[in-house]
Amino acid sequence: MQKRMGEAVARVARKVNDTVENKTDSLDLANCKLMTFPVGIYKAMRSVTEGIHRISLANNELKSITSRFVTTFSQLRELNLAGNYLHRLPEEITSLLHLRAIDLSRNRFRRFPEPLATVPSLETIDLGENEIAEVPTEKLASMASLRSLNLRDNPVGPEVRLLVRPLVPFDLLLSPEEPIPEA
Repeated sequence: MQKRMGEAVARVARKVNDTVENKTDSLDLANCKLMTFPVGIYKAMRSVTEGIHRISLANNELKSITSRFVTTFSQLRELNLAGNYLHRLPEEITSLLHLRAIDLSRNRFRRFPEPLATVPSLETIDLGENEIAEVPTEKLASMASLRSLNLRDNPVGPEVRLLVRPLVPFDLLLSPEEPIPEA
C-alpha cells in the first residue's frame, strides 16, 4: 500500500516538474488518485502559474476545488475535472476570465453550478452524467459566448427540453426522452 502511494506521489511530482522545466502551458494530473489538490504544487509551480492554460484533474477523487486553486491558475482556458466527486464550485470560478471550456462530467452536481453563468468567455460546458434536475434557463440564455452545453444523462425537467434555438444561441445536448410506458 505504502509503495503504491509513494509511486503515485512520485508520478505527480514528475508531471509537475516536467511542466515547470519545459514551461509548457498545461498540467495533466489525471488518474493520480488525488483526494485534494496538493498544496506543495502551488509553491513548486509559482514561477509558471501565469502560463498555465490547461489543467486536467480528471478521474481523481476530488471532493472540492478551492478558491486558492482558481485564483492561482487565473489564466486557465481549459479545465477538466471529469470523473471526480465534486458537487459545487467556488464562487471565485467567476474570476477565470479566459476560461473557454470546462468538463465537469461524471461528478455529483445536483444543480447547475451557477457561478459558471457569469464566466464571460465560457464556450463549452460538459455536465454529462451528473444528477442535475434544474437548470437556470434565463442565466444560460444570457451567456453570450456559450456554444455547447452537455446535460446528457441528467434527470433534467421537461422545461429544459423547451430550450431550443432561437431562445438559446448554443447547442444543448440532452439524452433522448424515455418513452412513457403504456398502462
